[in-house]
Amino acid sequence: MKKWTALVSLYALFIGVHTYAQDNVIELQFERLISSIQPQKSILERTASFENHSRLLNALRVTNLDKVLNYKGEFTVFAPSNLAFEKLSQATIDKLFDPENRRVLKAMLSYHIIADKLSASTILRAMCRGNGVAKFTTIQGEKITATMKGIDIVLTDKSGNSAVIVTADSNQSNGIIHEIDTVFVPEILF
Repeated sequence: MKKWTALVSLYALFIGVHTYAQDNVIELQFERLISSIQPQKSILERTASFENHSRLLNALRVTNLDKVLNYKGEFTVFAPSNLAFEKLSQATIDKLFDPENRRVLKAMLSYHIIADKLSASTILRAMCRGNGVAKFTTIQGEKITATMKGIDIVLTDKSGNSAVIVTADSNQSNGIIHEIDTVFVPEILF
């Protein structure tokens, strides 16, 4: 009986090891497949295909930032949706889109762009290293602070304006897009 039990135990161990190895091979092949899929669209091309970012796209084109977001570099865009733009007063929108204020609009949009690829997990890891706070420098040269509120990543500019990332990690060929629910309009711009 001892021989039989030892043989069954050895066979069960072999089957377990073999199954574990197959699972790991499948998992490894799946990870390789996912990592080999490269997004074909740039941030600008993807923004143009999102209906809920038409106002952002218009603002990028007016300020020539569309050309920047079509480069091959690595960018992170905290992209305000059309609903985020609707939170702004009509007076603010009129000021921003006044042809005389193109420089102001460009500065405002620059608060939404970082010259680095920051996935949500990268932002979370930075917050863990910073005791719940992470700071990132925008192409405007100002800092955006990331914190957590419940399960949401909240971004705050130096004027105290805050936005929540509502859709994260839209990977593109030249960076990543995170949709946010508020437009950063720093007070110093007006």
